[in-house]
Parts: sequence; C-alpha cells; structure tokens
Amino acid sequence: MVASIRSGALTLLHTACGAGILAMPYAFKPFGLMPGVIMIAVCGVCAMQSLFIQARVAKYVPQGRASFSALTRLINPNLSIVFDLAIAIKCFGVGVSYMIVVGDLMPQIMSVWTRNAWLLSRNVQISLIMVFLVAPLSFLKKLNSLRYASMIAISSVAYLCVLVLVHYIAPSEEILHMKGRISYFFPKQSHDLNILNTFPIFVFAYTCHHNMFSIINEQRSSRFEHVMKIPLIAISLALILYVAIGCAGYLTFGDNIIGNIIMLYPQTTSSTVGRVAIVLLVMLAFPLQCHPARASIHQILQHFTEENATISTTSTSSPAPTNESSPLIRDNSLDINEVIEEESIYQPKETPLKGKSFIVITCAILIASYFVAISVSSLARVLAIVGATGSTSISFILPGLFGYKLIGTEHKEGIPLGTRLFKYSGLALFISGLVIMITCLTAALKLR
Repeated sequence: MVASIRSGALTLLHTACGAGILAMPYAFKPFGLMPGVIMIAVCGVCAMQSLFIQARVAKYVPQGRASFSALTRLINPNLSIVFDLAIAIKCFGVGVSYMIVVGDLMPQIMSVWTRNAWLLSRNVQISLIMVFLVAPLSFLKKLNSLRYASMIAISSVAYLCVLVLVHYIAPSEEILHMKGRISYFFPKQSHDLNILNTFPIFVFAYTCHHNMFSIINEQRSSRFEHVMKIPLIAISLALILYVAIGCAGYLTFGDNIIGNIIMLYPQTTSSTVGRVAIVLLVMLAFPLQCHPARASIHQILQHFTEENATISTTSTSSPAPTNESSPLIRDNSLDINEVIEEESIYQPKETPLKGKSFIVITCAILIASYFVAISVSSLARVLAIVGATGSTSISFILPGLFGYKLIGTEHKEGIPLGTRLFKYSGLALFISGLVIMITCLTAALKLR
C-alpha cells in the first residue's frame, strides 16, 4: 500500500516526539527560558534542513530504494558499515530510553489501583510491556503498518501538552511548593549541569532521520517537491509542541525540574491519564526504532558475510563479474532463491530481510534493550549520550555528507545557486555535527 503525505508526516512526528519530549523542560535548566526557546528553534531548523537534504539525495538511487547504506556506497563503500553501526547504536539507545520511561511511569500508574509489591516493581512492568505489547509490534515489517499507532501516539503527545499547560496556568498548592528559581536568560547561579550536558537533548528531540528514507520509499513519488512536505509538516508541529511543553514545564517547576517532567505531577486522575498516554506513546514508538536498527544490523552482518564469501570465491576460482544492477550482491554464485528470500538493501517497502534472519535480529534487539533498560534508570543520561552520538550522526553528519558529496553531481558545468546552497548547507551540517559530537559526548560522559 502506498503511503500518503499525511501518514508519512505522522510517522515522522511520532518518531521525533518520543522520550525527548519528557526531558524538554529539563533541557531549559542551564539555558534559561529565552535561550532555551532559541535553541529549540535553531535545532528544529537544522533538523528540517537535514531532512530536506535527504529528500534531495533520494533521487540518486532508483525510486523506492533509498537508504543510508545505499547512498553511502555511492560515496565510499568502505564507510557503509560505520554508518550502519551509528544508526543501529542510535536506534537501540532510543529504544532503551523508551523502556526506561515505561519503568519510571508504570509503577506510578499501577499504584493508583494496587499496593502489590510485585506489580509495583519497575523491572516487572518493563518485562510485561516488552513481552505483550512492544515485541508483537516490533515484528511488523512496514512502517506504513504503524500509521494508526502513530495517530494514537500523537494524540498522547497532544494530551501531555494540554496537561503541562493546564498545570502551568492553574497550578495546585502542591505544585507551587515544588517551584524553583526561574531564569529568563542564562542563569547567574551555576548548576551541576552545563549547556553541553543538555544541548544533545534538543538534538535528540528532532531525530527522526533514520525513518525518512523508508517513508520516502513508501511514497507514490520521490520528487523533492512532493516529499519535502512531509518534514515541513512534521518538524513544524514538533517545534510547536516542544516550545509549548518546554516553556510551560520549565515555568512550572523552574530549577527543580527533573529529566522526566510527568513524574513530578501529583497522583490525580489527569496526571495518571497523562502517564498512561506517555507509556502508550513510547510503547508504540519502539517499533519505529526497531525497524531501522534491524535493517542496519542486517547490513552489517551482510557486509561480513559477503566479504567472507568473496574471499572464499577468490581463493578457489577466478573472480565472477560484478552484477551492476545489484551492487550489494557481489557473489554471483548465490542461489536466486536466496537472493529473493533475503532481498537487497534497496528493498522499497519492507525491511531488507525476511525469514529466520528477521526473527533472530528482532529478538536480539528486544532482549538487549530489555536488559539495558532494567540496568539503567537515568533517562537524562541516556538521552544526553544518545543525543551526542547517534542523534548527531543521523541528524547532521550523515545527511550533511550525503548532501555535500552528491547534490549537484548531475550538473557537468555550472551548479545553479539553489542547488549550491543545498550542497554547502550539507557541508555546514557535517562540520557542526562533528563539533557537537566531540564536545557534547565528553560532557555527557561526565554527567552525574
């Protein structure tokens, strides 16, 4: 089934509005109100430009076959495994953050109805959600299959936004007692945090780039004029939501804000519904991280399998001619049924693997996510590290490199001004991404 612009925008918005939305008010703490709003807007503009670049470079591969790996092979085939690894790590880290949110909120939700210690256990709740809800959704093979889940999840974000705004406009006495100092510009009093600790949260909040190519592949047309509407709608809506929640949340709690804002609200019916909505949001968002992580892990395994097969073939016979129509299938001795079964990275509408490989990799992601989630409890720390590494790589570094290396290569003479601007905006994103990664990762590793 061909996806529409609306379903694509919903999927992209759902991917962006995950655990990062809960930490957005916390990111204001070392910046203050106005600089925080400016940072949200700047990161949103950069994220949108990066998505526009992805829409532009999708034309350099056959329609319906765009992917990070496919485009990387056009630049330098040897880099594909590095970039697949970055995508896999980022998506895995985001999935872990979602399960941490489940572990934070489910005990609070269950405490409304029970005092049973087993049901109030963080690890038990993560286990139940993983087995009965997250795992079945993670085995879906098409992003478009999650379009209804995305609509439900976005409704959850809208409810959270209303909840935060209402508690800001009409705070209870309990919330007023929790309110700390508010800084409208950079705080004069130093915090344990510095701007490098929380800046990756702003980057993380807009990271949906790993699903952009899959969304483009599911569209009827990959023309830039058509596809650009998807990130324009999604990032604009995300910007509005982040400004509303970030400002209202910070103004409500001030410097006493924590990494997961909804944990601060007292046990009322409205806050319980909000917690349920957030659990629903992250539960439905996990498959959107599993989809690209699974594809990238498959490409990494395929890279080593093909390399070993090539070495084996070279040592026993003369090299077989390269199949130019399918550059990833280097060993022509492969049985055609194997090729059809495993398919190629240019798979247009499904994940690029089937059968046993699909099941094994999906199970490995789920099991690893589960064990890390029950071992780590700091959402802010996870978001800071993932934002500094994987999010920066996928949002700035990779799209920027694609844009600079590929845009304009079809022009043999002068490159038009608009095309040149896109090309060098890619270079700017690439350089800034490297700087952000190095500086913010150093700070995130020191975060207590």
